[in-house]
Amino acid sequence: MSSLSRELVFLILQFLEEEKFKESVHRLEKESGFFFNMKYFEEKVQAGEWEEVEKYLSGFTKVDDNRYSMKIFFEIRKQKYLEALDRQDKTKAVEILVSDLKVFSTFNEELYKEITQLLTLNNLRENEQLAKYGDSKTARSIMLVELKKLIEANPFFCDKLAFPTLKSSRLRTLINQSLNWQHQLCKNPRANPDIKTLFTDHTCSPSNGPLAPTPVNLPIAAVAKPAAYASLGAHSPFPPTAAAVNAGALAGWMANASASSSVQAAVVTAPSMPVPQNQVSVLKHPRIPTAAPGMVEYQNPDHEQLMKRLRPAPSVEEVTYPTPRQQAWSLDDLPRTVALTMHQGSTVTSMDFHPSHHTLLLVGSVNGEITLWELGMRERLVSKPFKIWEMSTCSMPFQALMVNDIAISVSRVTWSPDGNFVGVAFSKHLIHLYAYPGSNDLIQRLEIDAHVGGVNDLAFAHPNKQLCIVTCGDDKLIKVWDSMTGQKLFNFEGHDAPVYSICPRSKENIQFIFSTAVNGKIKAWLYDNMGSRVDYDAPGHCCTTMLYSADGSRLFSCGTSKDGESFLVEWNESEGAIKRTYVGFRKKLAGVVSFDTTQNHFLAAGEDSQIKFWDMDAINLLTFTDVDGGLPSLPRVRFNKEGNLLAVTTADNGFKILANAVGLRSLRAIETSSFDPLRTPIVSAAIKASGSSAVPNAGPVSCKVESSSPVRPSPILNGVDPLGRTVEKPRVVDDAIDKIKPWQLAEIVDPAQCRLVTLPDSTDTSSKVVRLLYTNSAVGILALGSNGVQKLWKWPRNEQNPSAKATANVVPQHWQPNSGLLMTNDVTGVNLEEAVPCIALSKNDSYVMSATGGKVSLFNMTTFKVMTTFMSPPPASTFLAFHPQDNNIIAIGMEDSTIHIYNVRVDEVKSKLKGHQKQITGLAFSTSLNILVSSGADARLCVWSIDTWEKRKSVAIQIPAGKAPTGDTRVHFHSDQIHMLVVHETQLAIYDASKMERVRQWIPQDVLPAPISYATYSCNSQSIYATFCDGNLGVFDADSLRLRCRIASSVYLSQAILKGNQAVYPLVVAAHPMEANQFAIGLSNGSVKVMEPTESEGKWGVSPPVDNGVLNGRTTSSSTTSKSHS
Repeated sequence: MSSLSRELVFLILQFLEEEKFKESVHRLEKESGFFFNMKYFEEKVQAGEWEEVEKYLSGFTKVDDNRYSMKIFFEIRKQKYLEALDRQDKTKAVEILVSDLKVFSTFNEELYKEITQLLTLNNLRENEQLAKYGDSKTARSIMLVELKKLIEANPFFCDKLAFPTLKSSRLRTLINQSLNWQHQLCKNPRANPDIKTLFTDHTCSPSNGPLAPTPVNLPIAAVAKPAAYASLGAHSPFPPTAAAVNAGALAGWMANASASSSVQAAVVTAPSMPVPQNQVSVLKHPRIPTAAPGMVEYQNPDHEQLMKRLRPAPSVEEVTYPTPRQQAWSLDDLPRTVALTMHQGSTVTSMDFHPSHHTLLLVGSVNGEITLWELGMRERLVSKPFKIWEMSTCSMPFQALMVNDIAISVSRVTWSPDGNFVGVAFSKHLIHLYAYPGSNDLIQRLEIDAHVGGVNDLAFAHPNKQLCIVTCGDDKLIKVWDSMTGQKLFNFEGHDAPVYSICPRSKENIQFIFSTAVNGKIKAWLYDNMGSRVDYDAPGHCCTTMLYSADGSRLFSCGTSKDGESFLVEWNESEGAIKRTYVGFRKKLAGVVSFDTTQNHFLAAGEDSQIKFWDMDAINLLTFTDVDGGLPSLPRVRFNKEGNLLAVTTADNGFKILANAVGLRSLRAIETSSFDPLRTPIVSAAIKASGSSAVPNAGPVSCKVESSSPVRPSPILNGVDPLGRTVEKPRVVDDAIDKIKPWQLAEIVDPAQCRLVTLPDSTDTSSKVVRLLYTNSAVGILALGSNGVQKLWKWPRNEQNPSAKATANVVPQHWQPNSGLLMTNDVTGVNLEEAVPCIALSKNDSYVMSATGGKVSLFNMTTFKVMTTFMSPPPASTFLAFHPQDNNIIAIGMEDSTIHIYNVRVDEVKSKLKGHQKQITGLAFSTSLNILVSSGADARLCVWSIDTWEKRKSVAIQIPAGKAPTGDTRVHFHSDQIHMLVVHETQLAIYDASKMERVRQWIPQDVLPAPISYATYSCNSQSIYATFCDGNLGVFDADSLRLRCRIASSVYLSQAILKGNQAVYPLVVAAHPMEANQFAIGLSNGSVKVMEPTESEGKWGVSPPVDNGVLNGRTTSSSTTSKSHS
């Protein structure tokens, strides 16, 4: 079944559940086998409905599928048997023994005999093992705990225990969208379309009257749910016009405000800022939406019956059609990958991204300092400690405070909408305004003694196209200031508690400000002196913050009450009522929850030392992350405008930057490319490639490199093969620095120049480390030796390492289960010298699959037990890869050059792919391109369709002249899932997998002349880590393939080993899945090392600068594109 068909089943399951078709829901779950409903299973077990329990289970697994399944069925039937004995129903017990339990006797005859002997007892508790057997209810509960563990560990239930996150009534939404689309295509569209059935496509029959205009662009609709169902209302396939919807957004709040609102007929405005007349009329005469011509009125019984089936429960939100938000999205859109961890030096209190330069972050701290960071370059551009610019202009109360040397912290930092100004609010009295000219500086503009006590919030607003500063404070006031002169324009009084936050907004030419106080009161103000127009209570009377979605169409608030209870809600602006309350907050904590919105689709909040995410249209928590630990109980959060980066405060006086794939690329673009829109380009010239692509003749490649062998100079400069001409991108200000201080290759030759840890019990000279993996959760490392034994190391959680993630600062533990079992592959009759080991780890780190010339074994990572074996040789398996969307599907490369697509669930090879001439040495899936790329010892790459498994293309990698087209070729996809690293002992190459064209190539030479033994991308795909047969390690820029750093073998090998007769070098390298500058190497002497740069350096060198084609005194080759041929 295709993935879309599978998703349709989930939509139907959701529909059946919402419509209360309980039996049908569970029957479809069982028949499809897509979702195991653990709650339903528990209910049936607790009720003792054994027949239904087994029938439901049978949709997912059979008794003899594996040992987990056998144990599940055995426990259920044993419990049924014991209950029959306990109620003295010997006849039933014998029936169960013969018909249900007999099947297990072939596996454990002794146990079956012991169970049978229970029939001879008057009370089953006379058996020593059953002496503590309680009643049936207790026994079932105890058994359920064991059953749940078995089900979760059983690979047949992998990815079937969690229902996908869907918006409410998703199937109805799709139907309504389809009806809208069909109506747009009508040749004779009617204002009141006649829809009686879903069985055929909708068309409007011609009418005698004039044709209604065909709606082309469906506007955003926010129609309140109808109390009585006179019309389709919220679920109309034809939303009302925008004019009807948006009219009087604030007016609804005003019209429904409580009696305490002070609304006066006369309006007196400040002379410096006249209020347009339409604002007054809107507030005095709120506009009520009228029936729109496109609204469908269903009044006859047929229509009503139809819509009863389509109508969701009252809690379901209306179907609306905002253009940007209806596009497909996934959890990958959320920035959840830790891209950077930065140290501020003081607790971060406020953050804000530049509105157009999305990697520029403004940070305020508890010590009063503000800092401007360029995240792409990991650089502080500006740092301004707190300083009073002119004490004489400050109020006497403030001067008196400062005599006592009161500590001042930043309460808010924010950019103006155009990014030209920075506003800073402080914990006592002051605000500062800086101008930002686009250089590495902030220029002092205004210092204002704004409030008595703390200034709690600051924002920019544009009433009448004039840039103003809005502030609020402990003195219960909201004030508006002229950003040019510092003159106070308005002073809003009305709160009876300190004002906590402000939210200026412009809607339909109405300029207004929402304000919230610490007692939970919400008020709204126009730019006049007439007092508050709204007086509402925040949920829980909590201290709250209000924010609009990016497009201004939706209003949210989030806050925390005095009791520590947090509330996140969406408001219905037209009614001044809460539209939706989100759930997911857990702990009651002192302080106020911070939240933010992004992409007009997601909400994020920091609570319980986690970052929690919601879909705006669903009340339940979407997902959460602890960002590898280190967060305070209430971390502050801030998205950049694009929503691809999220700044999160940490408990150790710093912040982390989370990113999605696009965000990672934007950070890499700033760091490695060179173009910075904030600065003037230094170099912008077309650089011609020079040199020949010829390579010196050489014999067959060997991993043994003689130290006496001279290395001839290569015309391939810096290793980048010049294949043509190109234009080099302009460089940043770094180039100017580089002109003063020539770039040098970072060469690390001493252990003191980096952080290094040797994994304990890893040195086994009889077994080389041939495969190496980090666990996906980054808490451990798994190594496969040439003897077929796998070892696992885990990092402990302690004060030195609170996240328990892999680090070079802490020695990990060699981990084994209590049983002392080893994870050992089947090597019966295998010549280990010739065997090709292979290994793959499941996404949830529960299972590891590996082989060393024999059968493929599937191990449980907790118990180290072999769960199953398959694919007996010949031919032997040489490479393994899990399908990215289905852990039951495995791509297995074979020594006979074929690729088997194997389904673990049914123990069947579904497809056999043929395209190589020699054994398979690499496999990589791209979900973006929907392809599998294979590489072989024949130095060829093949591209296969994931849907049909047909071969799309085959290309030979371009071997340097004089080298044999043999040897292992491996492939790794870039995080963009389009570019691909191809590794061969003669080269590193970057390919565009969408075209299978080579983009760049690097060939061993200069300081790294030896054959390449292995290479892989860093987790953020900004670097490439490569190991060489002479013991050297290289760190390359992933885009340009330019060498950044060389690490000599003297760093990680002792002098005794270096002087020994046996050459020791790394056979494999693995990149940390979350920390971009950490990697591990597996050596030919059986040891494993983890390496990181020093904390002061932070990364492995810098990319070499380009200056008119000259690189470090040598002419550089330019980046090139070359087409490969089949």
